[in-house]
Amino acid sequence: MTEETSRYLRWESRYRTAEGEPQPARVLRELDFLLPQQGQALDLACGYGGNALLMAAQGLAVTAWDYAGAAIEDLRERASVRGLPIRAEVRDVCAKPLPSETFDVIVVSFFLDRGLVPAIADALRPGGLLFYETFVREAVGTSGPTNPDFRLMPGELLRLFAELRVIDYREHALFGDTEQGQRDIATLVATRQA
Repeated sequence: MTEETSRYLRWESRYRTAEGEPQPARVLRELDFLLPQQGQALDLACGYGGNALLMAAQGLAVTAWDYAGAAIEDLRERASVRGLPIRAEVRDVCAKPLPSETFDVIVVSFFLDRGLVPAIADALRPGGLLFYETFVREAVGTSGPTNPDFRLMPGELLRLFAELRVIDYREHALFGDTEQGQRDIATLVATRQA
């Protein structure tokens, strides 16, 4: 079995056995008032699609992509039950490039492929918003990937999207009272300038 097949089977198994209602990313939940009233949105590496469901409920035309077919099947079911028109597709976002200047909103949560950063920024239309949330290396807890390659270094999210205008950024890391605040993740909301 190849490493790629093994990785795919791990994700499929994870999504087939998970329970509960999918939740949108914290950055999207807390700052959903920044979303436009209409437009094209992408939930990239969507998992169960908590972000897609929130954006579609707010009237955006949503596309959701994920590598795992089990996650996409689940999202399609949830969208159908809610009457939300989400275009959910199995797609290996690392292998198939994002179309240029297509989306008014892109949300990425708990997925990190540094090689995709230029394509993500380019896929935003001028004035489009990026909501990004993922794990950092300076973590208080043990959630998230154990491989440091899939965790951000301090300030890295800002550097990765330096061409975008920052609207909101948080990375509390190990500062202050680590029992309070947002820990273990960095969040960014940024816009592609017109």
